[in-house]
Amino acid sequence: MTVRFGNNRLGFYIAVFLLSGAVLGLSANFASNFEASFKGGFIIFAIIVTSLQIFTFLLLLQWSQPRIEMVVLFIFGALWLAMGAWATDIIGNVQCTELSGSIKAKGGKDFSQRAYCNEMKVIQAFSWGLFAAFVIAFYILIQLITQAKRYGRWEITREPIRELPWFDEAPGYYNQHTTGPGQPQGYAAGYPAPYGGYPMSPGMAPMSAGGHSVVIQPGINGAPPMVTQIPASHI
Repeated sequence: MTVRFGNNRLGFYIAVFLLSGAVLGLSANFASNFEASFKGGFIIFAIIVTSLQIFTFLLLLQWSQPRIEMVVLFIFGALWLAMGAWATDIIGNVQCTELSGSIKAKGGKDFSQRAYCNEMKVIQAFSWGLFAAFVIAFYILIQLITQAKRYGRWEITREPIRELPWFDEAPGYYNQHTTGPGQPQGYAAGYPAPYGGYPMSPGMAPMSAGGHSVVIQPGINGAPPMVTQIPASHI
């Protein structure tokens, strides 16, 4: 993957891990103090969602494809939307600073109402924040896939996620090697130009074969543009 895409993806994953871990910790605290049926099973739902997400993202860090990433982002975005809506329904617009007293917990113990309210507010805020983050990540992923296809990588959704470029960068640039200073070799290392593309020399006029369209892709690091003949059926 490009360096920028790799760093941004890793940063997104780290942020999600931290926020999810906080929600998991607060949910586990509720589970240790209240029954599983507390608030209609909200505790169970919160623990399952956060645990499943952390486990899934650990797997995706090892290997993933854009199409898999799209499905994962959509599913967990929907789950965090449900979590935020449920937490909002439970705690609503209650002002925690105005609360006093306690509520009954396991074994007849008392649990501070203000502490309970504050923790629910944190879960509520983090849930909505994670939902927004997943929506933004899903939108960016779609844009990057669309850009890669404009470069001729029609099957980018089936390729390793590392092949996906950041904005204004070519697919597979992470593995680009050169034949000389500043001279990239080919379209991308290990991936020849699609449909028999060839470099375009200065003053050269691109010619289209019958039933084909010409796509001119910008060169990388000063390399000449790449001319690609694409069958009309793929347009």
